[in-house]
Amino acid sequence: MIFAPFLRTRSWLAPLLVAAAAVVSASAAELGFDLKVERGRLPENMRRIRVQQGDAVTLRWTSDQPLVVHLHGYDIEKRLAPGAVAEMKFTAYATGRFPIHVHARGAGGGAHEEAPLVNVEVYPR
Repeated sequence: MIFAPFLRTRSWLAPLLVAAAAVVSASAAELGFDLKVERGRLPENMRRIRVQQGDAVTLRWTSDQPLVVHLHGYDIEKRLAPGAVAEMKFTAYATGRFPIHVHARGAGGGAHEEAPLVNVEVYPR
């Protein structure tokens, strides 16, 4: 193995790497957000969700009308039905701002709305 001599002379490196991996996984959170869509919109205070890279995220959706929502960047689509809770789960592996758009209303087409319902912001850990 090419790196074996390096690792033997750097015996401190392996435990350090294991400890760093443990810290990253230990600091990842499981986060849940309740998103109630009424008349095709979310309340102003729910239009931006902030999480950190590695977090396990659950978005619990309710809607007063049938909708299909799409989380861009993660390519997750969820069908919402009135009176039911729909969960959108993902691990925040990619950093950046990811919009969630309505792709369809009822039996309608797949065009985006003018603005996203919500933006998910994933910050580096």
